[in-house]
Amino acid sequence: MTGTRNGYLLVGAVASIGAGAVHFLAAGMHTEHATLARLMVVLAAAQCVAGLLVLVVERKVVALSVLAVNAFAAAVWVFTRFADVPWIAGLTAEAPQLADTVCAALGALAVVAVGIGLVRPGASLPPLRSGIAAAAVGVLALAAMLNGVGHVHSHGDGDHAHAAGDDHSHGDHPDTGDAWPRPFDPAQPIDVSGVPGVTAEQEQRAAALIRSTLDGLPAFADVNTVGALGFRSIGDSATGYEHYINTGYIRDDAFLDATRPESLVYRVDGTQRTLVSAMYIAKGKKIDDPDLVDYGGALMQWHVHDNLCWRAGDNGPQVAGVTDEQGNCPPNSINPGAGNPMVHVWIAPHQCGPFAALEGHGAGQASTDGRRTDTCAHDHGSGHK
Repeated sequence: MTGTRNGYLLVGAVASIGAGAVHFLAAGMHTEHATLARLMVVLAAAQCVAGLLVLVVERKVVALSVLAVNAFAAAVWVFTRFADVPWIAGLTAEAPQLADTVCAALGALAVVAVGIGLVRPGASLPPLRSGIAAAAVGVLALAAMLNGVGHVHSHGDGDHAHAAGDDHSHGDHPDTGDAWPRPFDPAQPIDVSGVPGVTAEQEQRAAALIRSTLDGLPAFADVNTVGALGFRSIGDSATGYEHYINTGYIRDDAFLDATRPESLVYRVDGTQRTLVSAMYIAKGKKIDDPDLVDYGGALMQWHVHDNLCWRAGDNGPQVAGVTDEQGNCPPNSINPGAGNPMVHVWIAPHQCGPFAALEGHGAGQASTDGRRTDTCAHDHGSGHK
């Protein structure tokens, strides 16, 4: 560098400091994942220190450090909009939020501005313009931090806290870190953390399953096209939800595969069908099989349907109802007993969480005593099937 300070470096330095400040705030909102929070603090400190050094030290290596640390931060943000970082608990794929988007944008601005300053060391911005630009960057960072305080992105709360004015109200679910199940909103970041007894690996697997289902299941959104893939309705639309089952997918070896869901669940509204959930079915396993129990721990509630009665239909088996108190089925139908365990994964909002079971013919029991731990426990008594 020539030793002549220029406005591009000033803007890049302030952008780096602003991005670091937002990262410091984000670290405080991820304290339930200690490793992730510490890494965020280190990154934030690096962005702030590098930016401050550019303001006082006229050395090329200092400018390069701003470029490198902010390029890394922006690249991680882009990557985690689409995929998890499995070796860091809590660093999962999330939809963009205002605060993290601004933080990434500030990092990108720091890269561009400092890059121009390095390539064109003699270039400069008029002092007034560079001052205004630096002030605007500072205001943008401040606005992002204020938004982050109002719309908390927290993996440890009972659900994702909403900004002031957001009318999402979940009074039945106390805002505690270990509350489960929690209200699920696919538009919000996935939150399965903070549940006692659930390991980091179980969190990661459960979150990855939710994400893969959110990404893959919309391919089956048009109910008029799934028949060609082998899906057949079981005739339960009167319950308000209609299940389409693919017997070919049930027989194959796919497990929790969003590209081969054993059953699709559609919400019924007259003649309209809206895809709301996958119902994955585990072939040939018992409900206490370690492959199922250990996959997501207490987060996922595998259940069985041992009270359903079936009859033959033109397009395959049809649900005829449920057994009565004596265990009898309606005429011309049979109860085959408990079959393969299943678990729902929702792609639509649900008060009882991303793995909530359905009512009516979609209900289930999570263990042999019939206790309903697969729905909001305060809303559904034990023994409800």
